Amino acid sequence: MKTIGKLFVLILVFSSLVSCAKEGETRLLYQGHASFRLVSKNGTVIYIDPAYGEGYDLPADIILVTHGHRDHNRIELVTKKKNCVVITNDEAQLNNKYNTFEIKDIKIEAVEAYMANHHRTIGVGYIITIDDIILYHSGDTGKTDQMETFPEKNIDYVLLYCDSIPETAAEWAEIIGGKINIPMHTRYPAIFNRTIAERFNAPNRMILEPKDEILLKM
Repeated sequence: MKTIGKLFVLILVFSSLVSCAKEGETRLLYQGHASFRLVSKNGTVIYIDPAYGEGYDLPADIILVTHGHRDHNRIELVTKKKNCVVITNDEAQLNNKYNTFEIKDIKIEAVEAYMANHHRTIGVGYIITIDDIILYHSGDTGKTDQMETFPEKNIDYVLLYCDSIPETAAEWAEIIGGKINIPMHTRYPAIFNRTIAERFNAPNRMILEPKDEILLKM
């Protein structure tokens, strides 16, 4: 009964996070696959890897693309504000240098992303600081050398590539040391695969399904 009680409390906490996201707070919407929408407290709108799902109704201030594959790069889905900034892997990784950008109230740091079928020159991940909250979107990646340095960054939320290797991705999450670990890219071409997400046994795992929107906290 104690275990059931604890599970019920966790469900209530997660439900409140999803339902309480509103204007004036830092929000993360999971659209599906590797697509997310971030909104800062003052209304700055960021899309990461727009390609799947719903929730493209808010005009974008910033669009981030980890690499050029169509399951991560359908910028045409997004309505852009007049001064919208689009950062793709081409701008993020220029002349073998991973660049950092500061746009409005947002800091965006490009980081390594590579694996067997993704050479390190074709993609990046992003570490985003928004309202003093630090979020890492891995892009399509395996374990990178940079992950060993991530614990010193005190990352709050980790959005981690899983696909067919969720158990291995959970090991990367241990290295990264984020406070909350969220599985994404849970089996292409499906927009979401619950079975894969549940096999991602990382510490402090939070599973989001498409259309789930949460309030981000430090």
